[in-house]
Amino acid sequence: MSKSDLPFGSEFSPNQIDLPTVLDLLAEYSGDRDGFENIIKETFFKDNKTSERNKKKLAMNLRLSLKAYHIIDDALLFTDFGESLYQRRDVGAELYAELAKHILLYLNGLILVQCVQDMQVSGQQVTLVKLREWLQERGINFPRGGKHPSMMRLWLEKAGVFAKGWRVNEVRLMELAGITANELDALAQLTLEQKAFIKSLVNQGEQESYSSNEIEKLASAIYGVKFNEKMLPKTVLYPLRDAGYITLVRGTKSPGRGAKPFLVYPTEQLKREVVLPILEQLEQQVYSDLRPLLRKPLAKILDELNDTDTHIRDLALEALAFKFMRIIDLDYVATRLRGNMTGGAEVDLIFESDRLVFSRWQIQCKNTSSIRLDDVAKEVGLTHMLKSNVIVIVSTGKIGVTAREYANKVMADSNLAIVMIDRTDIEGIIKNPSFIIQVLNREAKHAMQLKKLDPQIEK
Repeated sequence: MSKSDLPFGSEFSPNQIDLPTVLDLLAEYSGDRDGFENIIKETFFKDNKTSERNKKKLAMNLRLSLKAYHIIDDALLFTDFGESLYQRRDVGAELYAELAKHILLYLNGLILVQCVQDMQVSGQQVTLVKLREWLQERGINFPRGGKHPSMMRLWLEKAGVFAKGWRVNEVRLMELAGITANELDALAQLTLEQKAFIKSLVNQGEQESYSSNEIEKLASAIYGVKFNEKMLPKTVLYPLRDAGYITLVRGTKSPGRGAKPFLVYPTEQLKREVVLPILEQLEQQVYSDLRPLLRKPLAKILDELNDTDTHIRDLALEALAFKFMRIIDLDYVATRLRGNMTGGAEVDLIFESDRLVFSRWQIQCKNTSSIRLDDVAKEVGLTHMLKSNVIVIVSTGKIGVTAREYANKVMADSNLAIVMIDRTDIEGIIKNPSFIIQVLNREAKHAMQLKKLDPQIEK
């Protein structure tokens, strides 16, 4: 069975079994695997129009699903969670609410819900095939052809989280998960340092306050995260305070020793039992900065391209470039990459492809009236560190003559391809997304002409 980040759920469906009956049978046949599978076969699958062998397999699949959902262990004994379900078996509303809460907090159910919401906001129809692709981009996998999300949806629907297919009931989600969609977004956007800091803080117990530098050392030791001590307030403490997870009291200044570290007080918002499982779930998503780009509908992006705020225009152009790369089915790697590998410079987007041959695409977005030679030169310099094969420059302005000439020279003398997308191209792609193929074909033919081999053959 392929590894899955969503629980295996074959035959564990409210359309196929009655959960209170299954729980009663688990209690009756506790520890007796063969006896349990036989009674399950007779109770739920006896009338299925299939072979006896397949009926036994259906019963086995249900047992495996009960284990995947943490209801039983390998020995067919109730887990603590399974026991809590058993105690609620006669109160349907409580039973299904308890199961749904467990799915949301401990079985990546929140990521599933979040992904569905993102697809719907972006105008994408939710299907198992598309859902699998979108979850994969978040680092969450389930086997090709698997119905894992569908089984989860059915149980969440039973508790009122989903209504009429994939429509999310935000109020019910908040009741069960103890978190709003906005807060879930905020948690997803925390940096690695911020997440490590609050996880270490939560795990300290009931002490009223903590020294910020002690929590920082603990987080570094436990989670292997490196902190910039001088920038700790700006990069970690203040953002967590502003998000409502901590309060700060400035330490007093000691003669000759400078200011003491902040005293950190966890808020009631941070003390909730849901915070840690939600953080652990979110950390399985390989690219938390991906979500804002995925969920923005094209109409919203186009509006923001004309916003008076420069920062909003820049982000809109970045989101637009992201959608361009998605159209040609490249694999997302990073957003706003900055660090040792870039020499401190920032690259807006990195995509890759392994179709036929490996290629790495380095995308830079420029919300300026024109692209200059220096803009191209900077990107060319970064390719040596990033090992990129393709540079894509997306501009809301024009491509300057000297910039184009320099790009031509680089392409003629190296294996790099430099794709220039200007305002006119953007307008064409907006009208017809498939126009990006024409743009890329145009740029590819241009590069091929520049790299044309000398046809002379030595005689």
